[in-house]
Parts: sequence; C-alpha cells; structure tokens
Amino acid sequence: MALKDKLLTLPKKPGCYQMKDRSGKIIYVGKAINLFNRVNSYFRGAHDYKTTKLVSHIVDFDYIVTKSEKEALILEYNLIKEYDPEYNRVFRDDQSYPYILLSAEKEPYCSVVRLKKTGRYKGKLFGPYPNVGAARNTVDLINHLFPTRKCFPLKKELCLYYHIHQCLGYCVHAVDDQELEKTRKDIDSFLSGDIAGIIRDLKVRMQKAVDQLDYEQAAQYRDLLRDVQYVAARQDVQIRGREDFDVFNYAVQDGYIAITGLFIRKGKLLSTHKFLDYLIGDPENYVSSYLYQFYQLNKDPKTLYVPSVLMPYLDGAFDFPVKTVTKGNKSQLFKQAEENSLAHLEQHRDIIEKKERYLIDAQEELKRIFGRPIHRIELFDNSHTAGKETVAAMVVYKDLKPSKKDYRLYKLEEGADDLKSMKEVMYRRYFRMLKEGSEQPDLIIVDGARIQIEAAKEILGMLEVDIPLAGLGKDDHHETNYLMDSNCKKIEIDKKSNLFFVLANMQDEVHRFAISYHRKRRARSVYRSPLDGIPGLGEKRRTMLLRKYRSIAAVRAASLEELQQLLPEKVAEAVYDKLKGEDDAGKLQ
Repeated sequence: MALKDKLLTLPKKPGCYQMKDRSGKIIYVGKAINLFNRVNSYFRGAHDYKTTKLVSHIVDFDYIVTKSEKEALILEYNLIKEYDPEYNRVFRDDQSYPYILLSAEKEPYCSVVRLKKTGRYKGKLFGPYPNVGAARNTVDLINHLFPTRKCFPLKKELCLYYHIHQCLGYCVHAVDDQELEKTRKDIDSFLSGDIAGIIRDLKVRMQKAVDQLDYEQAAQYRDLLRDVQYVAARQDVQIRGREDFDVFNYAVQDGYIAITGLFIRKGKLLSTHKFLDYLIGDPENYVSSYLYQFYQLNKDPKTLYVPSVLMPYLDGAFDFPVKTVTKGNKSQLFKQAEENSLAHLEQHRDIIEKKERYLIDAQEELKRIFGRPIHRIELFDNSHTAGKETVAAMVVYKDLKPSKKDYRLYKLEEGADDLKSMKEVMYRRYFRMLKEGSEQPDLIIVDGARIQIEAAKEILGMLEVDIPLAGLGKDDHHETNYLMDSNCKKIEIDKKSNLFFVLANMQDEVHRFAISYHRKRRARSVYRSPLDGIPGLGEKRRTMLLRKYRSIAAVRAASLEELQQLLPEKVAEAVYDKLKGEDDAGKLQ
C-alpha cells in the first residue's frame, strides 16, 4: 500500500506510531491522542529542519492503538527503550539526579545515591541535588557537623574520627538510643533546610574556642559556619510554608525546545534542571514524554505543577498528583521556569546548531568516501603488556555520537600477537552478530593499518560478512595520521576537516577504553594470591588460614596434617599441592 493511501486508514484514536526508513528500521516513535491527525501532520505544510530531515527518511510506518493517552505514553517510552530510534534523542540521556540517603540503620550515616525505579532504599531520601559534587559536598559537611558512622565495616578499635569528635565510637561503645535518635533528627533537620539551630551552636562553639585561646579550633568552627551559611544562601525562599513540589515549564523558539524544572523542598528552591533539544512534533507531546521519562529515573514528587496545556497529556500518567495553577506564588514559579527556558535557548542554541552542522559535514564526507550512508560505526583496539592480560575493546558511534550502552570489552587469549588478537575479537563479535541477528554496523574501523586490516578482512570474509572496513593509522608521535581502506590504500582526508577531528576523537576513545580495561586487569593480577582459584577455598577459609599463619610463606611451610586440622581433607590437599608445586617450581628455576 502506498504511503499516501496508508495515511488515510489511520484511526482517530489514541496510540503510538513508529516511523520506518527504507531498510525497515524504526527511526522515530511518537504518541498521539488522535493518530490520524498527528501522523498526517508530518506530511502537510512546512516544518523545522529536524522534522523535515525525519520526514525525508520515512518510507513506511506502523501504529498501535491504545485505550487512553496514559497507555500511549507508557507504550511510547517502552518502544523507544526497545528500539533506540535515532530521532528520539530525549530518551537517550540519563537524566537521573543524585540524592542523599539518611540511613535507617542503628548507626546513622549519609551517602549519595542515584535512584533506580526498581531500587529500594532503607532510609530517608533528600534531594534532588543539582549535581553529584553538590551532594557529596553536603555529605562531607554533615560528616563534619554530626557524629555519623564513618567506617564500613566497623573497626575493632577507636579511630581518629572518635578522637576529633566526629563519631560516637560505634565500633567499641554501646551508644545510647536517645543520643542516636537525636543525631538522626539533627541530620534530618539540616537536610530539610532547618539550620538556624546549627548556626547558633557553631557560633557558641567558635566563641568558646576563642575565649580559651584555641584559635585553631575556632578557625575550624568558622569554616564550618561559612559552609553552612553558603548552603543556606543558595536556597531562595519561594513559598510560604514548607511544601514539597516540582514545577516544570518550557519555551519553544525557531525549531528548538528548552525545558526547565524547579525543585521546591520545604518551601525552598533546592535545585533546577534544564534541557535543550531540537523539537520534533508538537511541544505538548514532547514535554509530556520528557516528563514521563524524567520520573522513571528520579524520585516522585509529592506534587507536580505543569502548564494547563499539558494536563490532558498527563491525565492519569503518574501515581502522584499533577496540577496547574493560574495565580499566586506558584504561578510566579511557572513564569520563572519559562524565563529560564528562554534564557537557556538564547545562550545554548548556537552551540547545538554548530555541533550538529559539524557532525553533518563529517557524515557527508564519510558518505562520499564509502559511497553509502554511514550511521553506525564500530571501532576496535587491542591492549596487552608483553602478551599478558590481553584485551580488546569495541566502541560504537551512532551518527558520529558515542553510544556507550553498546560498548563491549573482550578478554583475549594470553600470549597471542596483535594479528591473532584482532582475528579473535573480529570472529567473536561478528559470529555473535550473525547468530543473534543483531544490528549490523555500516562501517568497521580497526586501530592500526595493514596488518590489522588484513586480519579483520580475513575473518569477515570467512564469515561472509559484507561490511565496509577501514583502519586508522598513527604517525611517529602516536597521533591520528591517516585513514586506510580495506585494500590498504590511504584515503586522503584534509587534516583540518571536521571528519579528521571526529576520527581522531574516535581513535582516542577506543584506545582509552581498551587501555583502561587492560590496566584494571593488570592491577588485579598484581594483587592475586596463590590461594586464589583453589576449589573449596572461599573467602572465609582463606581468612581463617591467614589469621592463623599470618603469611603465605607460613601456610606454604605447614604440613598437610596441620592444614587438615583447619580445612576439609580434600581442600587441605588442594592447598598443600598448589603451594608445594609452586615451591618446587621455584627451586627448579
């Protein structure tokens, strides 16, 4: 059925639609209250740049009818997570915020967490915080102000924190329950914004230290007082009372949309959230989808306030109240969020445009070189130290942007040379791709020149995988120098071009990923114990052995009979044989 004819068959009901390109790949997923009106709107009238580009790639579509807008919203989110369409950027970025968790355990402590919708946290959550640095600084301040638990696990003797009055000595002393509860309530009050009592107490302590001529201690209290006052100064009072709620508003301009969230806790503006992107479709659909994703990754607010135009799109979408207001202090917050959105648009729109043009130019150059559109690129690099701890890494770029969820690491055969290592990782990656029917890349790039290209080419030919192959070579200074095709011919690229800089960044990224994995494995091998890998000898039994004998040398010197007094017979024999074998091997050398 022709696309124009298929458009006429769409029902005037709520649901989700999936736009497809020539290859049948889903490139965009959207939702609608009225599928007929929404999908047909893409093919009528003029659109902004991004929507025009999307429409130019659409050759077919599917749709799923739902009972309500809420069901469409949930289905849209799940379909995007499943297919990762290239035009649904809003769902690609992790918008989860850090929170501070006040533990529910007997000894109170605080930690920074990022929420998972399925996760359960034992304690009380405070936040969200504007960034992880702000959350960690707040936890550090709490650890200085209050006698929280600092050691995990608890030690068997009093440590420095006890002697500088930052801990109650939980490891040794039986702390009174009332004192524990007071500490917990004081931390709760501080995180809730009630810091007047803390400021008074710090001023009294500082003055007392000055009176006693203890100027060093007084300076510490002065610094703590300054930090607490800084936290207080950043929380602008917006609402009378001590309400908790979130406010979201947005602004649209020249094909862009900016979204701003304000997080009010105990009547104070705790933090803000800003997001900017190209707008595809109508803003109400976009923002409602964005908010649904946002609260899949963050803590539910007590109440969410949005503009009235969004209310039909969010009806019944959340388990918490969604409201709108037209007057009073909360309406002023709507205006503040909208003004922040407009300011964000004006400040950052040019940056997005330049970055997008930069990548489009590079993609066009790749298309010219390889004679086909290049959307997904897979790059490989190997790393080892004299043949030891040999590993490989694969990084994936989609439309020249890193897709980190598709990155992969490979532990390779020990002692193999670069040629064998490249063959191994190529075989494992593309045999699995064929076996699972997973997405194929449009281009494979290996870090290296002729040798790596020939190795990769041999495996791809054996598997009958027809995918363009290239290699990135470096100069004597280990900097990206040229691109080589599958026939080992250098491809001329202007070293001042956008494509050259993109390829150089890709090569740096795959090298970083490979070398980081190799270093982790090498560091792990340094700390390996001769007791590792012995059947039946778990962590508890290893600890028991080392507590008795104090060193590996003493365990090695023990007789089989002595070991059997601590361990089961077969486990003792395995320990004795391994350590004795290593000892004999050392003597033979």
